[in-house]
Amino acid sequence: MTFSESIKSCFTKYATFAGRASRSEFWRWVVFAALVSTAVSLVSVILSQLFLLAIFLPSLAVSSRRLHDTDRSSWFMLLWLIPIFGWIVVLIWAIEHSSYSNRFGPPA
Repeated sequence: MTFSESIKSCFTKYATFAGRASRSEFWRWVVFAALVSTAVSLVSVILSQLFLLAIFLPSLAVSSRRLHDTDRSSWFMLLWLIPIFGWIVVLIWAIEHSSYSNRFGPPA
């Protein structure tokens, strides 16, 4: 999946929490969000906040699908609420290889 296909996929599945997202799709979305947010914040803080608000739901959805790809429940995203320890755990899980076959369906 190319960079533009990954971004298109995330916007197409705007609020789709079911299914799986590959590592490349997830990390390319993260890079896209960080770059665009940084660029927009140079123009206007308000526009940057609006952009972050606009991508909040697709970011949750792709994160959920990425956890599904590692055979974990979306509820583990709540670990983000635990400073440092929770962030490290979720980051490690996002970096992990996909599990080929799991309860969330075939690989993406």
